[in-house]
Amino acid sequence: MPKSRSQQISLVDTPYYHCVSRCVRRAFLCGDDAVTGQNYEHRRGWVEKRLLFLTQVFAIQVCAYAVMSNHTHVVLFIDEETAKNWSAMDIITRWHQLHKGTLITQQYVQNGAVPEHLQPLLDATIETYRQRLIDISWFMRELNESIARQANQEDNCTGRFWEGRFKSQALLDEAALIACIAYVDLNPIRVKIDHTPETSHYTSIKQRIAAALHPEQPHNLLPFIGNPRQHQPKGLPFQLADYIELVDLTGRILRDDKRGHIDVSLTPILQRLNIPSDNWLIITSEFEQHTHIAVGKENNLTRYYQHCDYQRRPKITQTQKLLA
Repeated sequence: MPKSRSQQISLVDTPYYHCVSRCVRRAFLCGDDAVTGQNYEHRRGWVEKRLLFLTQVFAIQVCAYAVMSNHTHVVLFIDEETAKNWSAMDIITRWHQLHKGTLITQQYVQNGAVPEHLQPLLDATIETYRQRLIDISWFMRELNESIARQANQEDNCTGRFWEGRFKSQALLDEAALIACIAYVDLNPIRVKIDHTPETSHYTSIKQRIAAALHPEQPHNLLPFIGNPRQHQPKGLPFQLADYIELVDLTGRILRDDKRGHIDVSLTPILQRLNIPSDNWLIITSEFEQHTHIAVGKENNLTRYYQHCDYQRRPKITQTQKLLA
């Protein structure tokens, strides 16, 4: 029996998670419907806009995303420390960007205080909101429900738009994290929607490349902050230039007319993580096919499954062997 999302999230082990949502209808989320001839490409913009808006509300940041024709990929970072430091007003005003809240929270925002006998109820509500604002299930719910309502209205129908559960994977170490981010960024190239990372619409890699030309980093994505070191700020533990080069080289190799022309083992990220080029190509093209709810080295997997109260650890997969 599948575990609930809350039981699959272990912040003791990692703040990074890969989530995938898939449509249930024949009519795609985006792109062209071959039967009706109708184009739904504009819906990719809905998803991107909503996703990046939610990062301004939640204590959850986006590391990577790709909006495909019938599914979406996001790699998320849960910033629990930031959420703990939010004031009561911070929490309530953020939540009110999504929902009306309660009469008590509305009164607090208006007056800056509530009667003494209502304070315990307000405090409990604030803590409930605080937990929701670091909850991946709430984040994905706020993303998917909004898109489903818009699509249902446009299609003049009712019913499910997304599968009942989104897929979630814990990324337990740097190798799993960089492999998953690259896999997500290269999704459009792998399925031949786009030809290069910089032209891959509705992806994080296009945003990062466009910003890097200035040079800067997108304010709505978790930044790359360089290789691990003492007292480092929050962010992805890799050099941005190295990552962009890695994705570009990998994308060229994944194309049929470029296969094998470039040795990606020469890039600094793969050198530091000790991932051979042959392994890297398999991981970034087949990441989902060989992974379960957690991805990482064997000792990290063992700790994760213990913390999540699994009776036994699933057998290590091909991709996890490649990362070992």
